[in-house]
Amino acid sequence: LGSPPFQFAIDRGGTFTDIFARCPGGRVRVMKLLSENPASYRDAPTEGIRRVLFPQECGTPFPPDHPLDASQIEWIRMGTTVATNALLERKGERIALLITKGFRDLLHIGNQARPRIFDLVMPEVLYEQVVEVDERLILHRAGCQFRVTGDSLVVQRPVDLAMLRRDLQRLLALGIRSLAVVLLHSYAWPAHEQQVGALARELGFQHVSLSSSVMPMVRVVPRGYTACTDAYLTPCIHRYLDGFRASFNQQLQDTQVLFMRSDGGLTPMGQFSGSRAILSGPAGGVVGYAITTYSQEDGQPVIGFDMGGTSTDVSRYAGEYEHVFEATTAGIRIQAPQLDINTVAAGGGSMLFFRSGLFVVGPESAGAHPGPTCYRKGGPLTVTDANLCLGRLLPHYFPHIFGPGEDQPLSQDATLQSFQELTARVNAFLASQVSGPRSPLTVEEVAMGFIQVANEAMCRPIRSLTQARGHDTSHHVLACFGGAGGQHACAIARALGMKRVFIHRYVPGSWRRASLACAGGPATPPSPPSLRSCTEGPSCNLRYERTDCNLMCSAKRAPATSDSAGRDFRVRLLQQVGVPCPTRVVVLGKWGRDGLVMPARVRDGGGLLSLLSCLGCGMGGCVAVGSACGTDSYGTAPSLALVAVASSHPAEQMGRILQRTAISTNIKERLDFSCALFGPDGGLVSNAPHIPVHLGAMQETVQFQIRNLRADLNEGDVILSNHPCAGGSHLPDLTVITPVFWPGVPRPVFFVASRGHHADIGGITPGSMPPHSKVLQEEGAIFVSFKLVKDGVFQEEAVSEALMAPGCIPGSSGTRNLQDNLSDLRAQVAANQKGIQLVSELIGLYGLEVVQSYMAHIQANAEVAVRDMLKGFATRYGAATHPMVVQAQDHMDDGSPIRLKVEPGSPQGSAVFDFSGSGSEVHGNCNAPRAITLSALIYCLRCMVGQDIPLNQGCLAPVQVLIPKGSILDPSPEAAVVGGNVLTSQRVVDVIFRAFGVCAASQGCMNNVTFGNEDIGYYETVAGGAGAGPHWHGRSGVHTHMTNTRITDPEILEKRYPVILCCFELCRGSGGSGRFRGGDGVIRELLFREEVVLSVLSERRAFRPYGLHGEHLPWSGPVSQHPSPSPSLHSHCPDLRLWPPSPGEPSLKPFSLV
Repeated sequence: LGSPPFQFAIDRGGTFTDIFARCPGGRVRVMKLLSENPASYRDAPTEGIRRVLFPQECGTPFPPDHPLDASQIEWIRMGTTVATNALLERKGERIALLITKGFRDLLHIGNQARPRIFDLVMPEVLYEQVVEVDERLILHRAGCQFRVTGDSLVVQRPVDLAMLRRDLQRLLALGIRSLAVVLLHSYAWPAHEQQVGALARELGFQHVSLSSSVMPMVRVVPRGYTACTDAYLTPCIHRYLDGFRASFNQQLQDTQVLFMRSDGGLTPMGQFSGSRAILSGPAGGVVGYAITTYSQEDGQPVIGFDMGGTSTDVSRYAGEYEHVFEATTAGIRIQAPQLDINTVAAGGGSMLFFRSGLFVVGPESAGAHPGPTCYRKGGPLTVTDANLCLGRLLPHYFPHIFGPGEDQPLSQDATLQSFQELTARVNAFLASQVSGPRSPLTVEEVAMGFIQVANEAMCRPIRSLTQARGHDTSHHVLACFGGAGGQHACAIARALGMKRVFIHRYVPGSWRRASLACAGGPATPPSPPSLRSCTEGPSCNLRYERTDCNLMCSAKRAPATSDSAGRDFRVRLLQQVGVPCPTRVVVLGKWGRDGLVMPARVRDGGGLLSLLSCLGCGMGGCVAVGSACGTDSYGTAPSLALVAVASSHPAEQMGRILQRTAISTNIKERLDFSCALFGPDGGLVSNAPHIPVHLGAMQETVQFQIRNLRADLNEGDVILSNHPCAGGSHLPDLTVITPVFWPGVPRPVFFVASRGHHADIGGITPGSMPPHSKVLQEEGAIFVSFKLVKDGVFQEEAVSEALMAPGCIPGSSGTRNLQDNLSDLRAQVAANQKGIQLVSELIGLYGLEVVQSYMAHIQANAEVAVRDMLKGFATRYGAATHPMVVQAQDHMDDGSPIRLKVEPGSPQGSAVFDFSGSGSEVHGNCNAPRAITLSALIYCLRCMVGQDIPLNQGCLAPVQVLIPKGSILDPSPEAAVVGGNVLTSQRVVDVIFRAFGVCAASQGCMNNVTFGNEDIGYYETVAGGAGAGPHWHGRSGVHTHMTNTRITDPEILEKRYPVILCCFELCRGSGGSGRFRGGDGVIRELLFREEVVLSVLSERRAFRPYGLHGEHLPWSGPVSQHPSPSPSLHSHCPDLRLWPPSPGEPSLKPFSLV
């Protein structure tokens, strides 16, 4: 074959494998093969190498079943989606989880939050079996009265190896050969995990993933997920690598074989692991355009746009690779360094829907089978069909591989026929909504409408990578690749104001493989642990003290120090959030021993083709919505969908800013906040998917301020409110409202608002969640229409005085966390300011009249969706032929009834929700302000619609709500309400779902636990069981319905507060029986290491949760005291147990929540 030797770069995707070969003499060979074709070859990369080496170069065939001679191969570099596909399809290795005793269900519970707040069904875990390891490490705490040594980490219980040996042998008998080992605090002292791993390997387990080795960082839950992912995927990768090696003589021992990792670095074949392989394929694309598109001379940053069949990946490069440390893939949160690649479910195969007047693209995909309609297999309409309908795809350029016999061309006729049918439906709907004559939409306009919606969906993650981080999107170059990218690149660039689009000559299929050929070799692990060094320059993983939001920052200046990285951190954070924090301490995050492998830039690759504008001629991109189409009583369907997608962007970015700038655990880590955009009348227009109980109530708050302040609402003012009579939920939820003004308009044109739960605002107990409050004043500081910012000046002195005011009430205290309150309020103001900026940009792009008109149309669309749902319900239950009334009731633990009567009106799709007969206002704190009931109702309606619609005030337009004054659901202004927000709201949801027969009762409360003293304050809500539905089991250990806050990670909890978490697991069997079982409650046991005041606010202790058809669960959760630990009671919702001090340890306060 001669010399120099061959070099191969391969991208093994889920469908196709692309091979790039650099041959002797500089010749380049490219090839595309099916990744799976067992009738022709066993392995696509091996087959590609064989075809390049012999038929193409030598001209002679080589038997496919003979090992290849690797002596002429200098190196092989490969990116692969093997790990990603195995995770998506749940086809990894059978694994077992080994975890500290008392935490067997920790990874099932996770952070308690639902991935999608309106979904009642959630993904399951990766492991098949769990073994509890009897061991425990605890942290030493200065001043702790617990009898421990002076060491920083204490072995409370050594590993019981004898018992563990028996458990491991049982796993072997079940056929399990891969383990994930996750022990608490192993990030700091891995000896216990190492003992477990050594024993497992001795017994014959083939793969053991130790969390302390896979990712040695604090926070056991994400570290545990990462270890499980590694154990689940690494054996699959090793099996593939073994088969790949076996296809060559001498097992490729003398050939350099490198694989692309998720972080963009190349790693030797023997070190390639599952947790670092998730983004192996997409990472190659990022490295590719970084090398070939970015120019150091002009420094113009680049946006990578990789559009495939199912989804689109976007990323950014501006001279440095941008990384994230945590990401979620296929429902699994993975803690590992990886390139910052945002994925949106919009690709060539994304399905097209017309729902309640809105054009919807994805997230469902037609896949390869049946594929789009044009594939001739009876598939649905997709983005590919829309492009075919518009003439962007030319069938005669495609091979004849379609149809049942895989021998026919693309079917343009089938696509046109389906679009004609869809266009008829669209026009029929619009005719029913618009008064007066109107020209019907053409097939081409409908197809273009879907293209515009898909384009806007793909623009959103690009804006998140640029505008949300302080970068001007228009100053970027768009690097286009992926099979479907060229059809949308010009429209995407035009919508974002970009002037240049680049397509590599090997696009679409060979981009990643060419980039692998240009990339450098593996970098060496850095030292110290938090400082990585490579050809890109050293970087640090930095965060503010008492927070867990990290930024990877450059330390390029010589000498490379954490001080220079700290300056970069402050600059980047200021750029992203616009709020300087000069007094906050910057902390160097712990990376562990592996560091971060970065891609090495070798040289600038050639072969770039500038995409000529003629490619986009006649196929314009995202068309601006003109005023002509904004004046109809119902907007044009394509433009309406376009604005609906764009309108949610401000609220999402507000949430991002708030999380990054807040300091409290509640907002930054538990995510107990919500952000939303409101119309000039205060009606909810769009929101980010945050906390359900906030969403409907915030609308009441904004509308109250409009009525109350009237003309006294000026530009530069920011309003603070939390009073129940002003639309508040409970006092700790502080709402910050900022009006949006536009030049030439005297009154606000929109409002933005953020609501966050503050850990303490005073009151009779730490945490401001007293379980025994009787009047509102006992629950903390009160704000009705307080000007937090007046004429652009933050009123720190006045708001501090108001926060300390509860201390004037006997038995009460002012806020115990004043500085945290002030910091979080500033963060809320900053979040609102970001929302104003984005809304102003939207108005500047489309015009005020058009934006306001289309915001009203979006609310009308939500109204249509709810009316359709109510019509369907009435039809199913016979209300179309005779009047129908459905009723339901439940009781609070004090006996107060919650009663509901629903009278659907079938022809109009309307309904009356009558809560008459509900209990009177109580002399306690379970009174729920009217806004809470509206929040519960809007949440239930959105869940029952069953599809993605904008959540706004339009959902309530078809319903009339009757709530008696002076009842528990609309109490007097001075009534205590802290429990109404977190307890009664859940009961209202259960009653609504019971009336409609949606699902069984869930745990019915949020289980509020607060503790604190003069130095610290902490608040958490504890999950329970979700009710089962007609065709699904209820999820165990999850937050249900009106809340979706996270719980603090056990290691963070023990690190920051004087407490030891002894147990956190499911209370098995407590969910009841039946064809579909309810979710189990949880057991949570806390051991306090200092004197604290503990408050528990909970419900469902007297009246048990019920089944969908009225069955009751075997246990409710009583509150009891025990002189010593006792067996927990079965309960669908938690059971509380308080233990008095143990003999000999008078200051210890064990507390168990079951």
